[in-house]
Amino acid sequence: MSRIGKKPIDIPGGVKVEVKESVVFIEGPKGALEHRIRHPIKVTVTENKVIVKRVSDEKRELSLHGMTRALIANMIKGVTEGYAKELEIKGVGFKAKVEGNTLEINLGFSHPIKHQIAEGITVKAPKPTQLVVSGVDKVKVGEVAAEIRDYFKPEPYTGKGIRYANEYVRHKAGKTVVK
Repeated sequence: MSRIGKKPIDIPGGVKVEVKESVVFIEGPKGALEHRIRHPIKVTVTENKVIVKRVSDEKRELSLHGMTRALIANMIKGVTEGYAKELEIKGVGFKAKVEGNTLEINLGFSHPIKHQIAEGITVKAPKPTQLVVSGVDKVKVGEVAAEIRDYFKPEPYTGKGIRYANEYVRHKAGKTVVK
């Protein structure tokens, strides 16, 4: 039995949840999201709760049950509070700036990297070495933050690169010469 899937999801004030056929539409103060529900899972909306149910106890349905409930709960949190990921840029001369819908990052390469910001995501650079990726969709926010981090992952010898805020990067000792 799925312990997560059985929990009903509370709908806060100002959020509208609607189920049409096999699609859940959620609208709130920060935006609107939708999610297609897989076949064996049923979603019902009562007065102020969303209930996710499954037809049988097959392995596939058990896994879909908890995941669907978690996705819907994340969507409700996203349209009310939103999600954000912070990135730090470490390295001499490494910096970033946002111009309209483009993020320009200087990472010591021969050219600056220009990254197109996805629709529904906002990227801010409060400092040249700090980025804040935010939006209503948890998956999109994490994906955009990971794409930006992939341009120059933090390296273990000098610590240069793009890392998540408060991410621990293990430092390795460099080569030593034995005389």
